[in-house]
Amino acid sequence: MDSVKIGVLTASDRASSGIYEDISGKAIMDTLNEYLLNETKFIYRCVADEQKEIENALIELEESGCSLIVTTGGTGPAPRDVTPEATQEVCEKMLPGFGELMRQVSLNFVPTAILSRQSAGIRKKSLIINLPGKPKSIRECLDSVFPAVPYCLDLIGAKRLECNEDVIKAFRPKK
Repeated sequence: MDSVKIGVLTASDRASSGIYEDISGKAIMDTLNEYLLNETKFIYRCVADEQKEIENALIELEESGCSLIVTTGGTGPAPRDVTPEATQEVCEKMLPGFGELMRQVSLNFVPTAILSRQSAGIRKKSLIINLPGKPKSIRECLDSVFPAVPYCLDLIGAKRLECNEDVIKAFRPKK
């Protein structure tokens, strides 16, 4: 089984300046460790809510060989929430179904889910997924979209992900 590199990027002015601990990035890593059987190397970055900084971090994570890059923060409607714009700027293809499903699932928990702008896209052989900032929402969103992630990575020529079927079941079409 292949080892895999996964990028985790937190976009937060306060976490990047040390005002508070980044629990959202840790929540992503904890969740993916539960999901995956692969030996996983996480490459973690925490940057301010600045579009260029987010773009540069996404590019650096893709260039370092991350098959999957998961972001948290910056998906709301506030003026400094620019993670989806940065993602769109660096991706060759956008995958709107990811955001649609995450919002649909989140609406079961909070009516403000319609304000969220989660998205996903492909940069070369990396899948980038933008998640919300709260650990509970991160898990809810990942649980909903992750079954499609391994097959997406197969289709773009990235490293193969093997899931712990007791935790989450990946969908791959029968050959």
